[in-house]
Amino acid sequence: MTHDHDLVLRPTAAQTQAALNPPPGRTGGDLVVESLAGLGATTVFGLPGQHALGVFDALRRSDLRYIGLRVENNAGFAADAYGRITGEAAPLLLSTGPGALTSLAALQEARAASAPVLAISSQVPAAGLGGGRHGYLHELPDQAASFRGVVKSVHTARTQSQIPSAIAEAWTSALTVPHGPVWVEIPQDVLLAETSIPVVSGGDTFPEELPPRPELTAVAADLLTRAERPAIIAGGGVVRADAAKKLRQLAERLQAPVVTTFGGKGAFPWTHPLSLQSWLEDRHTTDFLQDADVLLVIGSGLGELSSNYHTFTPRGRVIQIEADLGKLESNHPALGIHADARLALQALLETAGERTDPAAPERVREVLDRVRARIAAQGLTLEQDVLAAVRRALPPRAPSFWDMTILAYWAWSAFDAKAPGTMHSAQGSGGLGYAFPAALGAAAADPTHPVLAVSGDGGALYSIAELATARQYRLNVTWLIVDDGGYGILRAYMTDAFGSPTAEATDLPGPDFAALAESFGVPGVRSSPETLERDLAKALTTPGPSVVVLPAVLRMFAPTHAT
Repeated sequence: MTHDHDLVLRPTAAQTQAALNPPPGRTGGDLVVESLAGLGATTVFGLPGQHALGVFDALRRSDLRYIGLRVENNAGFAADAYGRITGEAAPLLLSTGPGALTSLAALQEARAASAPVLAISSQVPAAGLGGGRHGYLHELPDQAASFRGVVKSVHTARTQSQIPSAIAEAWTSALTVPHGPVWVEIPQDVLLAETSIPVVSGGDTFPEELPPRPELTAVAADLLTRAERPAIIAGGGVVRADAAKKLRQLAERLQAPVVTTFGGKGAFPWTHPLSLQSWLEDRHTTDFLQDADVLLVIGSGLGELSSNYHTFTPRGRVIQIEADLGKLESNHPALGIHADARLALQALLETAGERTDPAAPERVREVLDRVRARIAAQGLTLEQDVLAAVRRALPPRAPSFWDMTILAYWAWSAFDAKAPGTMHSAQGSGGLGYAFPAALGAAAADPTHPVLAVSGDGGALYSIAELATARQYRLNVTWLIVDDGGYGILRAYMTDAFGSPTAEATDLPGPDFAALAESFGVPGVRSSPETLERDLAKALTTPGPSVVVLPAVLRMFAPTHAT
């Protein structure tokens, strides 16, 4: 009797011949690039270093496209965005020690935002593994330990025969829900040594799906069907699962108002009658959600930003659907369902009944009217006009990437993303310097749309070197730099908390960013609030990179979590 698990794929005659006669001159580095190509990778990001040269030499013999950035952290941000846009594991090639460690902040953002990044680093020669102090260049007592608390999984290939399997295992980990960054390290001598191992000809992996438990979705469907005041919080998990259409179907069936988190922008249509938009940092929205007798939270851990800085205290029954087991019920007791958002929404659509609630759209309008009245009373016309100009200039399907800057904080709440997966920011971990290198990664992933990056002058200085990358690869990225001469939000925070800022820390006498862009061969223009829409629109429709500088001091709307 033959069982399915006894079936083995037999190599063809050509494959056998190729395996018996591998081309000469290959090294461990070739096994790396062959493994990546076999898994379906087409583009890799990175920065060379002495220990990693075996991999970079092998790139010359491969069909992989290489995008080289100037700083490892920026290369990590570019890979992060490539993974977000494509849904594929984005390879990130790094060298040992300082090069590897410089990528940590980018990998933290990828982990927080569930972006699939496959980081592959060199290591000291194999004799130096295990904590012995041999005095190798870049040597760390335990390099992998520096990444274990940041990435999803760590994999070390100590021999050439381990390379294909280690990379395939890491690839599967990166693409298993919840997606995230993974780490592979390979010793320098293993990468440089010639190999007789056959050319890696395949590497299909099958990340497991994460369906919901049916007894839990049955209870959830019953609660939602019988609810009097249901509401939905939709997070980034909905966007990553490509589940926006299913979310809309469920919301309309239940007549449940929907608010999207900052990471879930675009998961629900902005102007839909049931849309509470993204005003999570507003007490009117918080009060409305607290009043729900059944609250469905899907694809969100209800962390600090999604809970109005932990002032949100739901009074009704909470149903939380979350792919990251560690986030399930981490902030509020709930009917916790560990599942992929798309599969869970499909299960609810198959079991939940229809509700009729003609008053639901009116309740939504009332909340949004209160929010708008609160903002209007604060005299923030400049900020709203600037954000509106950006929205009008940006094509509806064009992706945007936002740094940690005041205009981005406005955008989290007030910007219509138009479509799922088109607005991205560094709010996962909150580090500076994300927007521009991430936008470069997105442009490499999809050259059919222009890409917008938005930074303050402080964040721009983190990634200014990547103007050289943008110019080298002629990537279609327009970089809007809002220049207020310092860390504007930190000045505001210090003024609110202490009466005045420490000017030496928050003021940044910076360069002329437009002239600096021109020195890299990138067109730069100095704009104004009145001409911003025109300047951005022109830059976005001009092929290649460009920089638009807006000198402006913007203010934040008043918070509600502190009162």
